[in-house]
Parts: sequence; C-alpha cells; structure tokens
Amino acid sequence: MKVICSPLSAGFGPGTSADLEIVLYSRADCASRGTVGAGILDRISRAKLRPAAHAWDLLSIALSVIAADMGVRRAQSPDGWTREIDLQITVADPALWTGQKPLLENQLRFLTTDIWNITFESGGIQPVSPDVPNMPEEGCVALLSGGLDSLVGAIDLVSREGKRPYLVSQVTKGDKEKQKYLAAKIGGELNLLQLNHKANCPGENERSQRARSFIFFAYAVLLATALKRYHDGNVVTVYVCENGFISVNPPLTPGRIGSLSSRTTHPVYLSLLQSLLDAAGLRVRIHNPYQFKTKGEMLTDCADQDFLQRHAHMTTSCGRFARYHCCHCGRCLPCLIRRASFHAWGVPDKTKYIYAELSPNDSRHAGFDDVRSAAMAVAEVRAYGLDHWLGASLNSTVMGDTKSYKQVVGRGLEELGKFLDAAGVK
Repeated sequence: MKVICSPLSAGFGPGTSADLEIVLYSRADCASRGTVGAGILDRISRAKLRPAAHAWDLLSIALSVIAADMGVRRAQSPDGWTREIDLQITVADPALWTGQKPLLENQLRFLTTDIWNITFESGGIQPVSPDVPNMPEEGCVALLSGGLDSLVGAIDLVSREGKRPYLVSQVTKGDKEKQKYLAAKIGGELNLLQLNHKANCPGENERSQRARSFIFFAYAVLLATALKRYHDGNVVTVYVCENGFISVNPPLTPGRIGSLSSRTTHPVYLSLLQSLLDAAGLRVRIHNPYQFKTKGEMLTDCADQDFLQRHAHMTTSCGRFARYHCCHCGRCLPCLIRRASFHAWGVPDKTKYIYAELSPNDSRHAGFDDVRSAAMAVAEVRAYGLDHWLGASLNSTVMGDTKSYKQVVGRGLEELGKFLDAAGVK
C-alpha cells in the first residue's frame, strides 16, 4: 500500500498516486486525507524549546510511521497480519535519511514484522528558533507513560541516582491527569512535556499499533536535544524504564509468534534505534536500567517504598484500558504481569480489575486467551524446562550473551506462575 506523509506547506504534488495521503503537523485539509502531529509545533513553540534539526526529521519519520501503522489495516493483507507498506516521507534532509534507509526498514520490520519500503522527499519542516530559547537544566530525559515501570524508574532516578529527569509523555485517554499528578509528586515536582500524535486516518483504523514506541522515543529525542546539556555538546541519556520480562516478551505459545508479541522495548529494537540515532549525529543514548529485572523485582527494590505503595495503584498497565472505560481488565498479559508483580512484592494491590477473579473455568476467566496462554507457558517450563520453552526466541547476535536475558525471563515467568497458582488458575 502506498502512503505519502507531508506537511501541507510542501504539498502532495499534482499527479501523485497514493492509496493514503497523511498531513503532517496540521489537520487534514479534506476528508480523504489522514492527519498526524497536529498541535505539536505549537506545543514546542510555546515551550520555547530549540531541538536539533535532525530530531525534527526523526519526529516526522516517527509520526509518518505511526500514521501508516494506523491507516493500513492488517486484515487487508494476504495473510491477515503482515502488510507491505510503501511509505514516502517529507523531511528536511532527505540525503541523510536515504543513506539510513536499510537500517530504518530493518528496525521497522523487526518492530512490526511488516515489509516496509521507505523513501524521502525534501520540504520537511524546520521550525523557526525562538529569539531567546528555553534550554532546560535537566541532565537527562525519562519516559513517563503513566505505567508502573516508568513510575518506578522516575522514582529511582530521583531517590537513588540523585538525578532530575525531564519527563516526557504521550497523552492517552485516561492517563493525562495522572501523568501530571505523578510528575508533580516525584522529587518535589519534575518538569513534564506531554505530547499527542493525534493520528487519525480515513475509514476504520488498525488497532494493533505495533509501531507506537517509535513515536515515544522520537518525543524523547526531540526533548533531549533541546536541553542545555545537549547544546553544550554533551550526550543526553533517555531512560526507558521497563522490566526485562516484558521487554524481551517471548511468545507464550507457538501461536504467538512475531509481532503478535509486542517488541516496543526489545533489546534488538533498542539497539537498531540507537544505531539510527548515531548515524544521524544525534548525541542521545537510549538506556533501559531494568533490562535484567522482573517487574516484581522493580517494585521490591524501588528506592522510595512509601511513595510507591501510596501511588502504584494509580498507574496504568492494561492493554485494553480505553476499551474498559479507563479501567484495568485484569486478564490481558500486561495486567497479569502487573498482578504477578504485586503478588511478588507482597503489597496489597488496590487496582480495580474488571475480571478480578480468574479461577472460573470459562472463556471469560481461566479460559481467556491471555490467561490460558500464560498458564500453558508456565506448565511447559515446569514440565520441560526454560530452554525448551524459549526455543530460538533469544537467538540474536545483536543481543550477545543471552544468559542474563534468559535468567530474567525465567524469573518473570516464575512470578507469573506463582500468581496464577494463587489465583486458582489451572
């Protein structure tokens, strides 16, 4: 499917042929076009930030990818999942990004398991720099998703590491005010930049959104390059805080292969993303300090237990949060891992779950796909061992020695198994 993403200022050109046209950074000018990024330029302008030019291009690429990911439905592909996406993006420096075409396409293919063909055209936005730019003094950036892991990460950066991160969030339904509240409470109030891609395409949109983490990182890179530390010529670290089990996210069963298991912070993906940043000359380092900790270990080891116990229930983990009217379902894989982490932590879980009871042996509870798959994975590991269950899931030269990855996956699955036992799931 041919997709063209461009600002209206650059235009789509007479005679262009595309299945889907998407307007970057403003609302669509007609009903047949999609839109993504409207409002972001104004938000950065009002903050008087001055990000690097290539960080703006990276954001344009990420916005285009998230819009294409949303606008091209998997159901229309030959196998019902794998799509062929021919994506044309308008950027300010097409020569640079054309040189990184294989790296970017490889990164996206790993992230989404789709087949991408990316081309670049000139005419991308380069916002006018403010006369007196705001250069924040924070020395690092951290993603604050509204989730439990990112909350622990922000707490630890302040309380254990003595850092003061500038937080950045994607605004999502039900989380905006919680993100602001938590940022205001951590460390006596941390600065928070909230952005929203506002992607929307004509017709029914794809819901899998396997490319969503790309836009989160693009926000963080944009902010990182606006900090005083970056303008002084230094490297800025972006902290993405996620437990090692869900980061590796091995398929629970043979039926959950490929991108049916999300790869939003997989170490291979982060390595490819880092290579892209390096190639673009962006002095930003992506780091997950919890790559080798389970979610339960993150909670247990958090530097401010009192704060965490008072606020952990406010965070969002559910993969179907919006569908359940901003409430946790309690039975999707992210919910199961969340509940298992509380069980391992030994602190009462005050989160409200739609399906708090999981033991009934029917399709809504113990027989629900995610619950059943988790129980099957636990049973297989207990019967045949971790290596048998993992198979070739960790077979990657990019990851190097996989021993530590294997260990954290094993401990994470053990946490999950103990919770399922306690919940009466068989």
